[in-house]
Amino acid sequence: MKSVVICGSRRFKSKIRSFARKLKENNIVVYEPYLHEGRDEWDKFSQQYKQFIALGLTHDHFYKIRMADVVFVYNKDGYSGFSTTLEIGYAVALGKPIYVLSERDEELCRKVLFRGVLKTSKELVEKLR
Repeated sequence: MKSVVICGSRRFKSKIRSFARKLKENNIVVYEPYLHEGRDEWDKFSQQYKQFIALGLTHDHFYKIRMADVVFVYNKDGYSGFSTTLEIGYAVALGKPIYVLSERDEELCRKVLFRGVLKTSKELVEKLR
């Protein structure tokens, strides 16, 4: 059974969840990012506590990248944030194949690392089989 880890920005949370659900319906093992809610809560935390949370979330997603066969970057309209860029670098260091949703990416150093563009969950399922 093939597995995929999805990387992407919290701004695409609902789209990422929907994409992951379609993959799971096709019997793909999916490791999803923890895309938290609660901006009001976040603003109440101290800087030290925010760093502690960020460290935990980063290491959690690194673990998911190690576990997966393939990395899929949900980069709608070419957007990859700072965390996603860090995750891409980690995946490259591990030799993981990386696919993206959008071919648009202004950062050439990121773009050259992608194996291909897969615009739908169905295309990703086919790639994994």
